[in-house]
Amino acid sequence: MPEIKTITLSLPLKMGTVNCYLVQTDTGFVLIDTGAANKRAELESRLVSAGCGPGNLDLVLLTHGDFDHTGNAAYLADRFGVKIAMHRDDAGMAEHGDMFWNRSSGNALVALVAPILFRFAKSNRFTPDLYVDDRTDLSEHGFDARVLSIPGHSKGSIGILTADGDLFCGDLLENEGEPATGSIMDNPAACHASVVKLLGLEIATVYPGHGQPFPMESLAAKSR
Repeated sequence: MPEIKTITLSLPLKMGTVNCYLVQTDTGFVLIDTGAANKRAELESRLVSAGCGPGNLDLVLLTHGDFDHTGNAAYLADRFGVKIAMHRDDAGMAEHGDMFWNRSSGNALVALVAPILFRFAKSNRFTPDLYVDDRTDLSEHGFDARVLSIPGHSKGSIGILTADGDLFCGDLLENEGEPATGSIMDNPAACHASVVKLLGLEIATVYPGHGQPFPMESLAAKSR
């Protein structure tokens, strides 16, 4: 069974925290999400303390394109020589530093100032090395898991479901007080469809982008 280490990092402007998940496999490590650029040194220190460094970080998987999940991806690609994977539908967010690149909603003023407030600078932008979707099996990276397309928070939001029933869900679900769908949804109908999809799968534990991990059963019980 892979070992999962939660790395919780503070967001800029006291906006809360975000989770990154370091998974140790038989061949090395896989990092799911990278936090925001303001806590780069802390993230790197936590990785190194866990035994993860250049040469054994096999893959960085991004659940979606927001700055608080992709902020250190370009740095890690350069520093650790690791490949970055995400869904094609969110790739433009990383390439242009624009959180609203693929979103159908959003205040125009917020979209204008977001790159400044959240430091989605040119140095943090990148083009993914790999594109993943519902058909992607991650076993070639030493990770016994598969990718799930779970749009709602963004068009290219993905989940990663391990063979042991652990789900890394990005911002589709959260647990800040109690398990629930994420507080910010671009497409509520897509969100609902994604949750229904997840409820039909064998999932034991959910690892959200924000808040504490929780048993899937606790969310399923609320949906009955």
